[in-house]
Amino acid sequence: MGQLYAITPFTLLDYPGEMACIAWFAGCNLRCAYCHNPDIVLGRGEKDESAFLDFLRRRRGMLTAAVFSGGEATFCPSLPILMRHAKGMGYKTKLDTNGTRPTVIMRLLKEGLLDYVALDYKCPASRSKELLGTTKYCEMFNSSLTQLISCAQQGLGLEVRTTYHPDLMTEDDLAVIIHDLDARGFKGNYYIQNIASHGDKTLGRISEPSSQQAPDNLPKPKNFTLSFRNFATTN
Repeated sequence: MGQLYAITPFTLLDYPGEMACIAWFAGCNLRCAYCHNPDIVLGRGEKDESAFLDFLRRRRGMLTAAVFSGGEATFCPSLPILMRHAKGMGYKTKLDTNGTRPTVIMRLLKEGLLDYVALDYKCPASRSKELLGTTKYCEMFNSSLTQLISCAQQGLGLEVRTTYHPDLMTEDDLAVIIHDLDARGFKGNYYIQNIASHGDKTLGRISEPSSQQAPDNLPKPKNFTLSFRNFATTN
């Protein structure tokens, strides 16, 4: 788990304001029913990591950032090494993470290897067994969230995001998350994003959602910005 699975050579969507590439790492310790990367989560990474570094060298001056995603990239043993090389070539670095490896995340932060983090706030603790396949998620996630909010106050780019399927999660679940982020002093961008796929393209083979509209009965955040992604209509 944690080996390089694939490289996306260019994206304008995954790192705000940057021209980026994505390194995808195989494997994950969660089994989110709505996950739209089952091949990556369940697969094996067989690409040579040196090929990714060669790619970064060739793209200097054309790209500005490298995104490390998955699966769960923090299971890659060489992640700090890859990020050091990327930073040394002048790239900004972004980590997509489920937050269940707080020790790894803190090590990257202390070494100054992270410019931006996208943290998945999967669900309230009461729903973790049903939606993620484990009850161990919350303690680890809470530690990461606390550390990242503190670092964001010192300049780290941080967004928090929740994938929403109206037939799997309720607006009350989202309200719990919003209140928790406010209570923690989060001041960045919180995104509620519509599921990207359904059926056999998802890990849990979930059904197509009954609605494509963004939830509209949510509490207004006090300290952060609430936005919606990939919905047919937004409020």
